[in-house]
Amino acid sequence: MTRVRKLPSLFVTILFYLASSTYASADEKALITQGEMLYNQNCVFCHQADAIGKTGFAPSLSNPELLAIASDKYLASTIRDGRIGTAMGPYAHLGKEKIVAIVAYLRSHETLPHRSAEVDKQRSAQGDARKGELWYHDICSTCHGPQGDGYLAGSSGTAIGKAGFLSKASDGFIRETIKYGRSNTRMLPFYGSAGLANLDEQEIEDIITYLRTLNK
Repeated sequence: MTRVRKLPSLFVTILFYLASSTYASADEKALITQGEMLYNQNCVFCHQADAIGKTGFAPSLSNPELLAIASDKYLASTIRDGRIGTAMGPYAHLGKEKIVAIVAYLRSHETLPHRSAEVDKQRSAQGDARKGELWYHDICSTCHGPQGDGYLAGSSGTAIGKAGFLSKASDGFIRETIKYGRSNTRMLPFYGSAGLANLDEQEIEDIITYLRTLNK
């Protein structure tokens, strides 16, 4: 008899869980739909349909390697504040809720495991800025410009030497980007024997340390 009495309670619990999941899923879909609409109103001209970007003009925001290591805070603060010294202006006027919706839309393109928390907790770079400068000019400046000025300097890559980027990107974020690149872009992996430049750990540390000296 005791088991019979418990069954209705268990059944109600399962129904409540399923209903909650359905509502959560519906709310998430609604947020993504809102974010897509806002993206198409405010972002699509530069970042293109489906956020695929345009080389030499605006980066892809739906790139799987980017979304895997970029935190919601990184994405939201970039939308809110823009990138000083670039064509990416601030969109703080949209307000927090609309920015959150755009981030949710970008997240809907995610295909790789999300690991921004562990990436942002990585150690600070310990390198030699003088050596990093040599590496930067040898392998990075062709796309990102001599001082990391990016598109506005006529380069095909983003402005990684500007405060707008350096103030938001952790050393872990930069480290992972140099190591593993961005698929389907000109930003190729540079780490190890499989990388374009066969950089080792210390050489990457040197480049990050040099980047931190820029635009101060």
